[in-house]
Amino acid sequence: MIEILNKNKILVTGGAGFVGSNIVRLLLEFGAHVTVLDNLYTGFEHLLPKNPNLKFILGDVCDKKLITKLVKENKYIIHAAAKNIIVSTKNPVEDFQTNIGGTLNLLVACKEYGIEKLVYTGSASVYGNPNTIPISEDSAIYTLSPYAVSKLAGENYCISFYESYNLPTSVVRYSNVYGLNQDPKNPYCGVISKFFANAINDIPINIHGDGEQTRDFTYVYDAAMATIEALINPKSVGNIFNTGSGFEVSINNLAEKIVKTTNSKSKIVYVDKRDIDNIRRRSVNIEKIRRILRWSPLYTLDKGLNETYNWLKKSM
Repeated sequence: MIEILNKNKILVTGGAGFVGSNIVRLLLEFGAHVTVLDNLYTGFEHLLPKNPNLKFILGDVCDKKLITKLVKENKYIIHAAAKNIIVSTKNPVEDFQTNIGGTLNLLVACKEYGIEKLVYTGSASVYGNPNTIPISEDSAIYTLSPYAVSKLAGENYCISFYESYNLPTSVVRYSNVYGLNQDPKNPYCGVISKFFANAINDIPINIHGDGEQTRDFTYVYDAAMATIEALINPKSVGNIFNTGSGFEVSINNLAEKIVKTTNSKSKIVYVDKRDIDNIRRRSVNIEKIRRILRWSPLYTLDKGLNETYNWLKKSM
């Protein structure tokens, strides 16, 4: 990996975001020269490491001229820029413009000027409520939110550009990523950061619905490494890979683990279900990425929660 990435030029869109900044950090550790494009809508420049091989550009994937310039300057691309599920649900038009239009801008430029590889960061939200658990890449698709619709469209464009124009693309479908750089002060952060913030301060932990809904939580290091593996492995081209832990955990169980981890006095409180909480169960099958890319998660949920807690204690 070090030999392949060393001194190569890599563009990471959305690189100042939670997952993107973790990907950037690892790429720099492997010796890559990284350009980050981010409009800082949900990202923060301070999440990026100080490194002479890092260049930050404030901009948007919807800017065609800027995208063309950056594609011409870089050999590899990780496309992580997107409106998240909360923003997408509130404003589906903006979601369409960024998640679909921005992705198409990038692919068109890549087709015109040529690249070594583009990896698109997809989402397990495209499966909706599955018929069977665990969910494989061949499972039925049920897009239950504007976010899921736009993320699926981005995937489809990536695969279609591979099939139609031989553009080397691949997709990693993330499942509920958590960990370092997911700041609980960010209103768009995930459930684990929110639960930890409340537990650390001994205030009630709010669970939407009955708490028996399940998710497959992925520690951010594992998600970032899966993305980089897809970037450097030629076997990833034209493929879609689930990226998760392979285990499901209920939100009730998650809250209990976080209370125990923090030795908190927080009480668990049940509140109304939210519009975006329309998935009852999620656990993804990760055998395809194990078999083809030789990737496996290194972090159990307990280990990942401990790492997250230690980071939050220092950063809050």
